Amino acid sequence: MTRLLGWLHCPSWGLLVVAAVLLGLSPFSGEPHLIEKMRVLMRGGLVRPIDLLDLVWHAWPMAWMMLRLLTPSAAAHCRLPVR
Repeated sequence: MTRLLGWLHCPSWGLLVVAAVLLGLSPFSGEPHLIEKMRVLMRGGLVRPIDLLDLVWHAWPMAWMMLRLLTPSAAAHCRLPVR
């Protein structure tokens, strides 16, 4: 199982944090999309596929960080194969 989930540990924490901040808080003027989409989701109005895709796009770095925290470290499995 750790080998299967080893790819979760390949990107560095810094890269994931930068992606989470940039995608989670964009656009930087007005209300961020992620907050807006979560509010609409809680009201039950998130039904269009483009809105669901937008929610997934803005939330994927945070979801990746959560999964990475919940899985055991398997950093040895993310090395690129040498030919």
